[in-house]
Amino acid sequence: MVKPNADPIDAGAGDGAATPERWTPGLCYFLGFLTLISMFNYMDRSLLGLVLPLIKADLQLSDTALGLISGLAFVLFYSTLGIPIASLADRSNRRNIVALGFGFWSLMTAVSGSVVTGWQMAMARFMMGAGEAAGLAPSQSMIADRFSKGRRPLALSIFTSAFALDALIFLPLAAWGADTLGWRTVFHISGVVGVVLAIVFYFTVKEPERGMTDAGASQEKVKMLAALRILAKSRAYVLLMVGVSFTGGALYAAGTWGTAFLVRVHGLSITQIGAGIGPVRGVLGLIGILGAGYLANALGNRDPRWRLWVPALCCLLFVPGQLMLLLSDTTWVWVAGLGITGLLTTAYQGPIYAAVVNIAPPRMRAVAISVLVFFTGLAGQVCGPLIVGVLNDALEPTYGDHAIRYSLLVVAGCSFFAAVAFYLASRVQTKEPENATQGA
Repeated sequence: MVKPNADPIDAGAGDGAATPERWTPGLCYFLGFLTLISMFNYMDRSLLGLVLPLIKADLQLSDTALGLISGLAFVLFYSTLGIPIASLADRSNRRNIVALGFGFWSLMTAVSGSVVTGWQMAMARFMMGAGEAAGLAPSQSMIADRFSKGRRPLALSIFTSAFALDALIFLPLAAWGADTLGWRTVFHISGVVGVVLAIVFYFTVKEPERGMTDAGASQEKVKMLAALRILAKSRAYVLLMVGVSFTGGALYAAGTWGTAFLVRVHGLSITQIGAGIGPVRGVLGLIGILGAGYLANALGNRDPRWRLWVPALCCLLFVPGQLMLLLSDTTWVWVAGLGITGLLTTAYQGPIYAAVVNIAPPRMRAVAISVLVFFTGLAGQVCGPLIVGVLNDALEPTYGDHAIRYSLLVVAGCSFFAAVAFYLASRVQTKEPENATQGA
């Protein structure tokens, strides 16, 4: 029995639910391979943003069309299929679902390198989104079963460091490849390597036992609609969904148009961005993600509200960094802003994912995460890149190439409102029962 004032999100961590796991080679391989798959997930979806100027010139597309292709074309299947696929993952073998999804989206990445029209690129992005819908939620559900509550913030921070590792390792290689071999070759190589790794993953990683680190966890299978009704009872969970909707808008708008901003406003080449700025932002992002996970865990042991205050502060501090990056022509100022945003862009993710998987019972975790991904994708990949693209075209007659610096103010606004939502969730969580989703 948990005391009335105990942390409702992470109550029971270290309560004897499971013997603390050691970092064995097998456990490291398990978490490392899932993180590697997530790196390919981020790279394959962000390749379009990286080589956007090359695709624009090759396919003769407007910024609005590129916004639709990069946002709506991908997210339509990625977000809408994510929830039913996650529901299937909560009731069946998650390893198989991840392997199949990884192989399929990698195949569609390779196909993207052979398109000759905007419509063909849009269709390839549709299919890629369908495959990637099988990646994130089942993977995090698997991790939640292999790590106890006390270890999940760190384990999920390592998993979400894939975004930073992608910027540090994969994107510089992709940028060099795009400039030297052509953007189409980069898509082909990434796709083929992904298909091979999907096969390796299927044969070398086992499906973890459901709820193996949760004492007394129910093994009853829950249908999708029932799981959604149960999750909706938690006000903290609902506020987290609001918050990640705004972070999605910030993340995908910046990811899609960041390269174009640096090219148009500061005259950098794709190679300079990918090989120079990319690795630096990757290192900073890695520090931010792991640092936020550590702080949320350490400070959360003193006051559980810190587990959401930390991501709220990350989003709030991101705002001045983004304004420095966008609005200053002084080199050291905009470079400092680039550093701040690189440190904080995805720092919130580990603690937020840990909060979500601890709210949800084991048989609902994939659905709980997929709803988070749905809102992130719906607001982020549909609204974010598209709004910036439309604003670019609308402001270009007045500001020319510098229109993009004002369009990207949308990113700062989204991050501010995300901070507010996470703060409100921290206030709500201490007033809810031990687990507002239990009793299913």
